[in-house]
Amino acid sequence: MQSVVTSEQAGPFRLTGFAALQVLYGAAVILLFTLTVVSGVLVIAWVGIPLLMGLLPVNRAVAEHHRRMASATLGGPVLAPYAPLVGRPLDDLRIRAKDPVTWRDLIWMLWAMSGGLALSLTVVVVFLAVATFPIWLFGVGPLMRIRASVDRALLSTGHTERLEERVHSLTESRAVLVDHSAAELRRIERDLHDGPQARLAAVSLNLGLAADLFDSDPDSARRLLGEARTTSSSALAELRDVVRGVHPPVLADRGLAGAVSALALDMALPVELDLQVTERLPAPVESAAYFTVAECLANIGKHASASAATVRVRHADDLLSGEVYDDGCGGADPRHGSGLQGIAARLAAFDGKMSLSSPPGGPTVVRWEIPCASSSPKTMPSSAPG
Repeated sequence: MQSVVTSEQAGPFRLTGFAALQVLYGAAVILLFTLTVVSGVLVIAWVGIPLLMGLLPVNRAVAEHHRRMASATLGGPVLAPYAPLVGRPLDDLRIRAKDPVTWRDLIWMLWAMSGGLALSLTVVVVFLAVATFPIWLFGVGPLMRIRASVDRALLSTGHTERLEERVHSLTESRAVLVDHSAAELRRIERDLHDGPQARLAAVSLNLGLAADLFDSDPDSARRLLGEARTTSSSALAELRDVVRGVHPPVLADRGLAGAVSALALDMALPVELDLQVTERLPAPVESAAYFTVAECLANIGKHASASAATVRVRHADDLLSGEVYDDGCGGADPRHGSGLQGIAARLAAFDGKMSLSSPPGGPTVVRWEIPCASSSPKTMPSSAPG
């Protein structure tokens, strides 16, 4: 999550309004900080866990409002790259607790209820007490800029820190993607070895035997040739399945919307489609989105015991987003099994994100998004018309 607000500095009247809001916030910040610290201590007795679940989002909202005021005061962005949440209360609490920006918010609270409160209160008092307007106009700007500068320093990460976080995130996603790619290669090798390779070996053996028996036992030779033909057809079908697992032909021919429609037709339960993808996208992105939907629908068919599902895919404002919903039994957990982990790995390679909501009893909702512009003519599939 990033907070970016305004590029113009606020005027003196608006700055005084900010100061008044910050004074009013003072009591709330003191209360929130105290309750957060006490709840953190009470976590050892489990009582603090539900308290923190409610307090930390409120703390973020208060800090976010102060980021907007600091941004308007200084005329520049105040960035807050919070770690993304996954939609499960306990996991979200764990993510917030580990997030460095959460700890920055707590440190900022110490400043906001001491020095920051004193500066804002001074601005309000000067506005109310000083009768000479030019003097008031002269003093409010510098005081509020001091307050906003300290707020920005505490509530946002610097450029170097953001680069370090970005590098760390890319390193992790690359490692996961490399592991996932290695697993995919092993799966393809295993599928080829156990399926087409074994059948083609049988074809070769039958053809050799048929050649030896062609003159002495023509009937047996014809039977072996028939078996070889049947086996070669099976090998061809299995090869097509392997190719489909790498890059489905329907995706190259019909695009993402057509390929997702084909997936829905293969399901044993009704699937409602809402596909708003009117342009071709880069092939790697289409492939990642297709396999994301395919894995979700496969999980629904195998585990969800659902009576209906919905697939939504939308491309707008250079963002490809999607949602797969089912009314099944819920309880999906990405830590169990490699399917959802594989989805996350595919999406991470394109700066994509995935979130999962699957409480026991359902419903299950998988949401994902990939930053993506439309495909240029150079990246269009070779089968597209010129």
